[in-house]
Amino acid sequence: MTSYLLSIDQGTTSSRAILFDRQGGSAGMAQEEFKQYFPKDGWVEHDPEDIWESVLRTCRRVLEEAGVEAGQVAAIGITNQRETTLIWDRQSGEPIHNAIVWQDRRTSDLCRELESAGNTDFIRERTGLLIDPYFSATKLKWLLDNVEGARERAERGELLFGTVDSFLLWRLTGGKVHATDATNASRTALFNIHRQAWDEELLALFGVPAAMLPEVRDSSDDFGETASDLLGKAVPIAGVAGDQQAALVGQACFEPGMGKSTYGTGCFMILNTGDKAEVSRNRLLTTVAYRLNGRTTYAMEGSIFVAGATVQWLRDGLKLFAEAADTEQLAAQTRSGHGVYLVPAFTGLGAPHWDPMARGAIFGLTRDTGIAEIVAAGLQAVCYQTRDLQNCMNDDIAATSGALRVDGGMVSNNWVMQFLADMLGIRVDRPITLETTALGAAYLAGLRIGWYADLDEISRLWRCERTFEPRMEESERERLYAGWQDAVARVKRQ
Repeated sequence: MTSYLLSIDQGTTSSRAILFDRQGGSAGMAQEEFKQYFPKDGWVEHDPEDIWESVLRTCRRVLEEAGVEAGQVAAIGITNQRETTLIWDRQSGEPIHNAIVWQDRRTSDLCRELESAGNTDFIRERTGLLIDPYFSATKLKWLLDNVEGARERAERGELLFGTVDSFLLWRLTGGKVHATDATNASRTALFNIHRQAWDEELLALFGVPAAMLPEVRDSSDDFGETASDLLGKAVPIAGVAGDQQAALVGQACFEPGMGKSTYGTGCFMILNTGDKAEVSRNRLLTTVAYRLNGRTTYAMEGSIFVAGATVQWLRDGLKLFAEAADTEQLAAQTRSGHGVYLVPAFTGLGAPHWDPMARGAIFGLTRDTGIAEIVAAGLQAVCYQTRDLQNCMNDDIAATSGALRVDGGMVSNNWVMQFLADMLGIRVDRPITLETTALGAAYLAGLRIGWYADLDEISRLWRCERTFEPRMEESERERLYAGWQDAVARVKRQ
């Protein structure tokens, strides 16, 4: 019988399960959206049971619809929304609170206190991260301090902490495995990326009992197997990586200087820096790209909190169109110099600004501004933000690639991709397989079980579907970008 790799892609707004064959081709996909909770301004939560149930249902459905039995699944790879923080009971598996999502800003005051106390350099040196509500550590501290009895239970060893991958591993293995991989660990602000270990001084700073923490393993490793009653047969779990690192693997960016940008709920540009943990002068992040056979590859990352979520807001919040696909035709009706700028700082600004108090705004409205101009401005904002990151990376690391590989839901929009190439002034390559995040998790699992001999074999599987070359005059590019910079300056609070 034909064998497959099953990839679980647990994202911010939906869970997906995708079957891949040995060549990286998709043999089936199931997807399910789940509810988002916004208890207060800047707060974002998920129900952990929604996460778990949506994952389980999509796994079962993709197997059923593809006519594939669990025995035909050679291994499972998991990729996940990063930084999102959960605590659950060690015995029962019951979460003590909703998951606090990576977008959540409730710990902004705590972050300012940590900065005022002089912890910025200390945290940056150990973790490669900045002090920001984005990362898991302050979310974890908030849960321990604000959920009744949580800290006492944690200190007694009764509670477990994990990012979404850890929670899924625990549930999938029937509570037998409490682990994570180095990429997810590197996003918690509790992990020393140089020593590749949980940092005792960071744990003390955030008041986190070490007994709560998952074991950190390679990204391609033995993560146990699923309980046999879940899918009909026990299946080995052999790959885990945070979504952006998984996309880097799926895009085969294995050489220093190669980079990719993923356009999902947010936008994340990652540049492979090899075995060097490069430090940014421009407030970008140093992170783990992947860890294989105990060897760590590092990356520099720029994080944009809102990308595809802008389209979702324009559709669901303002009801400007019915389907996301409608945006391409609407944007094509506008001229490039329409003068409207939409800054989607709905949950603050990410890199390179790191301003959690900034809020969204639309500038340049006139009497002839219509739906098309506002939609175009929303799409262009994603490209302008990518230019922000590109400028920082070019300043930090001289030897960057002359092309950018892109993936995620938004890249199917040809208008956006052309404007992106125009704004960056470099070639933009769109692969045949747009589900590169899920594909990367599958590749990591395939490496572990011997489907692929090495990264070179995976590189040979990458195929380009379409290339976008810049066509805009440099003077026009710079004029439009200057307008964006002015708009961003107006919403910043810090």
